[in-house]
Amino acid sequence: MLIVGAGQMGQQVAQMIDKYAWTGLRFVGYLDDCVEKQQHVEAPILGTLDDVARVVQKYDIEEVVITLPRRAYEKVEMLVVTLHELPVHTLIVPDYFSLALYRASVEEFAGIPMINVRAPALNEYQRMLKRIFDLSAGGLATLMALPVMGLIALAIKLDSPGPILFRQVRVGENGRLFTMYKFRTMVVGAEKMQALVNEVTEDGKIIHKKRDDPRVTRVGRFLRRTSLDELPQLFNVLKGEMSLVGPRPELPWLVEQYEPWQRKRFCVPQGITGWWQVNGRSDKPMHLHTEDDLFYVQNYSFWLDLKILWRTVWIVLFGKGAY
Repeated sequence: MLIVGAGQMGQQVAQMIDKYAWTGLRFVGYLDDCVEKQQHVEAPILGTLDDVARVVQKYDIEEVVITLPRRAYEKVEMLVVTLHELPVHTLIVPDYFSLALYRASVEEFAGIPMINVRAPALNEYQRMLKRIFDLSAGGLATLMALPVMGLIALAIKLDSPGPILFRQVRVGENGRLFTMYKFRTMVVGAEKMQALVNEVTEDGKIIHKKRDDPRVTRVGRFLRRTSLDELPQLFNVLKGEMSLVGPRPELPWLVEQYEPWQRKRFCVPQGITGWWQVNGRSDKPMHLHTEDDLFYVQNYSFWLDLKILWRTVWIVLFGKGAY
């Protein structure tokens, strides 16, 4: 196999070829007009795009994968014409896939092929199964948790003045805003004191949570450490605003600072627990580790949800990363 284009997409294709080398695939090298890219890739750049016929014949290439960026697409037609005269299979990876939410789909409209770059990350069957599980497991969990929630409500009321529940606007699936419920763990007016605890990393990223937050109440510290403050979110699940498992709903002011690629985490229902939570939680600030959420989006399955829920039980029992 020969890859035309040694850019980011070409390198990703090369990695996939190496991953499936056991099937008999053998990656020979790249063609690219920018020979300076050689220092950034492990495989050799065998020539420029004009050398495609010579390289195909010299190395007995059987398949050519074209991964050129959009700005170089005027050269694709030339390559296709040249390769059409040679005994090779030609595959084209559209650069538009870089805009997709990882699961782009090819559709046909009136005989014209079109790439849907906003295809749902979950198909209809997956979404239905996820919702049924949320309603059944979430409903059972809510009934079992009601006595505990009653005791927690009493403890909060006796510990500090203010409401029992804390309501906060969060960003849900596809960017929709909703009100998320939690047990109040801080003093009244804590949000107005946010600037006092915010810290900025060397690269300008904001850290808005810290272990010794002075705004947290005595009962609140216990609730956070045991994650019991999250129990009211079961009502968000029953209302369909959240799922039991998924990327954590984020604060709107933090989402405004997201880079475009980070917003892909919102293409699935947001959850009470998720891949990020079972891989570090507060030890890894959510908005600085959205790659954990993107892993979940790319690899979603019902069994992954069950695995995350099982791991969550042990994480909560040991209080890892919670504050």
